[in-house]
Amino acid sequence: MFNKMLGRVSLIVLFGALDILLLGKVIWGPTGIMEYQSLNRQYASLKDKIATLDASNMALSRDIRLMQSDSRYAEKMVRQKLHYLRDNEMVYLFANPDASRVGAASNDGKN
Repeated sequence: MFNKMLGRVSLIVLFGALDILLLGKVIWGPTGIMEYQSLNRQYASLKDKIATLDASNMALSRDIRLMQSDSRYAEKMVRQKLHYLRDNEMVYLFANPDASRVGAASNDGKN
């Protein structure tokens, strides 16, 4: 009778330990819930990044189409991005008032 009871208790303890081990693997294992949540966050981040890159790609495609079909737009972009001038144009550079406030000027009256 005592032997039979000991056998049952041993089985219960063994199956309880096995359940705890399996529960740990389900939660923290390489294919567990924690890894699933981490991958789900990574997936959402990559999905947002793809959406941003798609929008950028669409804008660049639009710019390419406009550059190929509209000469005024192409000239505007070349002048804006590459700082090209027409023959009859002159560039005037003005000092940035904010830039003169940073640091000591060479002629600030100090000897």
